[in-house]
Amino acid sequence: MNGTLLNEQPQFAAMGDSALMVTVGDSISYDINKKVHDIISLIKLEDWPGIKEIVPTYSSFVVHFNPIIFSMEGLVECVQGIWNDDLNSENTDSRIVLIPTLYGSEYGPDLEFVSEMTGLPIQEVIEIHSKVDYLVYALGFSPGFPYLGGLDSKIHCPRLETPRVSVPQGAVAIADSQTGVYPVTSPGGWRLIGRTPVKMFDPSRANPSLVTPGDYIRFVPIGSDEEFAEILEKSAQGTFEVEVQ
Repeated sequence: MNGTLLNEQPQFAAMGDSALMVTVGDSISYDINKKVHDIISLIKLEDWPGIKEIVPTYSSFVVHFNPIIFSMEGLVECVQGIWNDDLNSENTDSRIVLIPTLYGSEYGPDLEFVSEMTGLPIQEVIEIHSKVDYLVYALGFSPGFPYLGGLDSKIHCPRLETPRVSVPQGAVAIADSQTGVYPVTSPGGWRLIGRTPVKMFDPSRANPSLVTPGDYIRFVPIGSDEEFAEILEKSAQGTFEVEVQ
């Protein structure tokens, strides 16, 4: 994270005639991502006409807009105009979403590999992974997949050489310096260390994704198959409420 560079001025790239990419910095860092979300919050507060959607990434964001209502040039000028504005602290409160997780065994088949590769006991790997509040930098590659920053360097681990054809819904995984949760069953190449019974993405909810960029996730170890099954059933019925701080 050291040596990252926050742009003094935004860099712009048109994506067709109805989307604009705004690059904030040159790498993955808390300061750069915070700037991304601060500018997005300011845009929403300004309530500019014609804005359809704003999609954040680690170090940039894309504004989708109606070119009949808002011109590309006008949007560029408006973003430049708020670039150095301060965001009132009352608008920057972040949620910490607690995600119950059962580590190891069939729920986390790569946990033993991570333990062997890092030279750490399995329980210590679990403690290291679950002690951090991870910033949700962005959502991708499948609906609601949270890219989380802040993984302790002690448990950094390479991706699988050959991705799995199918990773189960709720799998908690690590890859290089990142951690995340597979919200739906999908292919994937990250190392699986646990699984949550909580639905991270549900299209029937008013807000389908359980978390949004700018939130934090804390993984809370659970101790038994029975507890996992109980939460899984409640989550399927829509009666389980995650704890939010």
